[in-house]
Amino acid sequence: MATAEQVKSLVKAHIENDDEKFRTVVLQIAAHEARAGHDNSARELKSQIEKITKRSTIYRFDTGSQLCLFTTPSFRIEDLIVTEEVSIKIERILMEYRNRRKLQSHGLANRRKILLEGVSGTGKTLTASVIASELNLPLFTVQMDRLVSKFMGETSAKLRQIFDSMSVNEGVYFFDEFDAIGSDRNLDNEVGEMRRILNSFLQFIEQDCSESLIISATNNQKLLDKALFRRFDDVLHYDLPTDDEICRLFEYKLGAYSPSFISDRSLINEAMGLSHAEIVRVCDDAIKSTVLTETTITEQEIKNLIKERHLLYKEA
Repeated sequence: MATAEQVKSLVKAHIENDDEKFRTVVLQIAAHEARAGHDNSARELKSQIEKITKRSTIYRFDTGSQLCLFTTPSFRIEDLIVTEEVSIKIERILMEYRNRRKLQSHGLANRRKILLEGVSGTGKTLTASVIASELNLPLFTVQMDRLVSKFMGETSAKLRQIFDSMSVNEGVYFFDEFDAIGSDRNLDNEVGEMRRILNSFLQFIEQDCSESLIISATNNQKLLDKALFRRFDDVLHYDLPTDDEICRLFEYKLGAYSPSFISDRSLINEAMGLSHAEIVRVCDDAIKSTVLTETTITEQEIKNLIKERHLLYKEA
C-alpha cells in the first residue's frame, strides 16, 4: 500500500506534469510491494508505469548535474545466457536480496557489492539490467564520462553525491567501464588525482550501508587495484561463449522466427571466437533479412553473417 506521503507526491507530480517524478514514486511503491512479498502487485505496477514512457531519462541529483542514467529494465533471468557458475552466483544474489530481512535477523548481510569482470560483449551490462528487473528496482547507470573531471576534488565530490543517493533512492547502481577510476594505484602512468579518486571510492563503498546494490564492471581485471576486491561481496567472471552457450543463443534468438532451425557442429565452430553480443547481432541481421525478403533463415546465411563479423576484426 502507498503511504500518505507517496500519494501526495503522485498528486503533485500529476499537477506539475512531471512524468519522471510520477514514475519514480510508482517504482518506489512497486519496490515496497515486492519487499512485502506482493510480487504480482509489484509487477503490475511496473508494467503499467512502463506504458507512460519507454524512453530512458537522466536522473538528476540535488546539484542538477547529470550523473546517472535512470532506467527500468524489463529483462528476465531467462534472457541471460551465461555459464552455470555465473548463473548460480546471480541466483544467489537475487535470493539473498529477497531474504535480506531474514539474514539481518541473524546478524548477516546480503550480497550488495558485486564486481563483474570479463571480455566485452559477454553479458555484464545485461546482468545489471536483469538483477534490477528481477528485484523490481530501478537501474542507475553511472555516466563515467560525466563523473570523471580534470578539476582536483570534483570527481570525489560527484562520487559522494552518488553514494549519498543510494540511501534515498534505492536501486541498482551500475558503474560500467570501471577501469576509469579503479586502475591500480601503483601504475607508473597514474596521476595523483586518480589515486585520490580511487581512495575516495574505496572509502565510500566500504562505508555504504544502504539497501541499494552496487555493481561495477570492467573488461580488464588486471588493471584493477587489488584493494578493490576486498570491498566487493562477490566477483563474477565472464568469458567468450562456450559451445553450449552458442547453441542456446541461436535457439533463443532464432526460435521464434524459425522454430525448425537447429545449430549443428559446423555452425558452432564458425561462431567460436565471437562474443555473446556479436552472436546476437548475427541473429538480428538474419531475422531482419528474413522479414524484408520474406524467406526462411538458412544455416548458410548465418555462416555468411558470422564470417562478416570475423572479417571486421581482420580489417581493423
